[in-house]
Amino acid sequence: MKVLDKLFLFTFISKYYQPLDNSANPKSKNPKSEIGPMTILNSIASWWMKKRMHQIELFMKYPNDVQDECLRKLITSAKDTDWGRFHDYKSIQNHEQFKSIVPIQDYDTMKPFIDRVRRGEQNILWNSEIKWFAKSSGTTNDKSKFIPVSKESLDECHYNGGRDMISIYCSLYPETQLFTGKNLGLGGSLETDSFGSYESQNGDLSAIVMNNLPMWAEFFRSPDLSIALMDKWDEKVEKLSNAIIDENIISLAGVPSWMLLIMKRVLEITGKKSIGEVWPDLEVYFHGGVNFSPYKEQFKTIFNKADMNYLELYNASEGFFGIQDQRNSNELLLMLDYGIYYEFMPISELGGTESKTLSLYEVSTGETYALVISTNAGLWRYMLGDTIQFTSLDPFRFKITGRTKHFMNAFGEEIIVDNADKALSIACEKSGAQIKEYTAAPVYMQGNENGAHEWLIEFETQPSTIEYFTEMLDNALKSINSDYEAKRYRNLILKQPIVRSLPKDTFYKWFESKNKLGGQHKVPRLSNERKHVEEILQLI
Repeated sequence: MKVLDKLFLFTFISKYYQPLDNSANPKSKNPKSEIGPMTILNSIASWWMKKRMHQIELFMKYPNDVQDECLRKLITSAKDTDWGRFHDYKSIQNHEQFKSIVPIQDYDTMKPFIDRVRRGEQNILWNSEIKWFAKSSGTTNDKSKFIPVSKESLDECHYNGGRDMISIYCSLYPETQLFTGKNLGLGGSLETDSFGSYESQNGDLSAIVMNNLPMWAEFFRSPDLSIALMDKWDEKVEKLSNAIIDENIISLAGVPSWMLLIMKRVLEITGKKSIGEVWPDLEVYFHGGVNFSPYKEQFKTIFNKADMNYLELYNASEGFFGIQDQRNSNELLLMLDYGIYYEFMPISELGGTESKTLSLYEVSTGETYALVISTNAGLWRYMLGDTIQFTSLDPFRFKITGRTKHFMNAFGEEIIVDNADKALSIACEKSGAQIKEYTAAPVYMQGNENGAHEWLIEFETQPSTIEYFTEMLDNALKSINSDYEAKRYRNLILKQPIVRSLPKDTFYKWFESKNKLGGQHKVPRLSNERKHVEEILQLI
């Protein structure tokens, strides 16, 4: 939000915000039925947020122009940095030259430059001071990544993403009462890190965002930062759950698996049967980070609210990329004016020595692309690790299909996360099961034994029988993926999957053993190696 927007809201809130007097009976008054300061504030704030929709419509109408301008600004900003001088940014006139001069990067190739910034050197990757680093363990190895976060990326990307999330929601649901209560957002922890003699703030991106929110935003979120940014997860769950039960929570935001854990603890503390009883005015859950399909039925059950809304997001430590902009479709609108220049690598190009990428105007629907980004925090032609498919080119909408390193292809079957999620949904529907978490890896051929896929699943609701669930999963995968079907033909290469039902909280204990509770940590869904599977099996 621009300075005038912040000033307006802060002035209005300071003048008119008075908590409703519910001391006699905290649940006796319903903000939706009262005309008071918060109702007036809700109307004004909703209108203010909707003003942004005009700018969103502009980049939807002129996507390629917006992206070309974005690249020009990025190159101009970085032309006198060490990176910019080394790659002769001053000579770059268009995206073709940019692609020919700057090689595709990943974290390992950029790490030496990032480490210099962490030591306190500036003007290395970006032309403004970098003092925040989003710490991520990734999902394929144990090594921490430190993603630089500039003031520009915080303001123009992450904060604007949060603003647009609200703007789009207000546009989709004009009757919203979003500003009559609080948002519960789950964040990670923050720490001061000394790398050499330079001190910086490291932590989950969510923690960096929360810790630097403008003052006016604190009126609309809960709990207090002293609780929200705690690093001891078990203690945090207790304090957070107790702190929010008497708040008027209107919206939720966070990774589904961790949000479910909090919701269940809230129900235990309050003795209520559903979250709808605890927060009757709750109206929306903003979610992202993982595919929501395996969780949706659990959330419907635990909320028990017919008027509950869901809005999907696509944000990561590296940037904020997509927002669901339609009521009845979970396709994501590609956000084009956040200081991120996008490229798209056809999946067939992955691993090549001179992998080619496509610009926005060159993509097609139905094709799988690996996402490559250049950002206003100094990531350049950075392979993000996610794969997407466009569902629409006017405007540019897409769905996330998986990770470049999260697939099973030990036998040429090419199972991606999107295949797995769909097949598991079908198996759950047919067997009456609900899945809490899962991971899978190959069982490689030994001697005369054929290979297989081993699925470790923690069920929220057990299937009628594991045998029937396994059969349904196998059949669904065959119907979705022709390569898998071919490998399963007469058990010639792959035999039937092995499905193991895990005891309750197995994945929680696995995260705990690796010091990865809470925050943005997610279960790795698929892998070509058995490291994660073997670690989990050892726990049980």
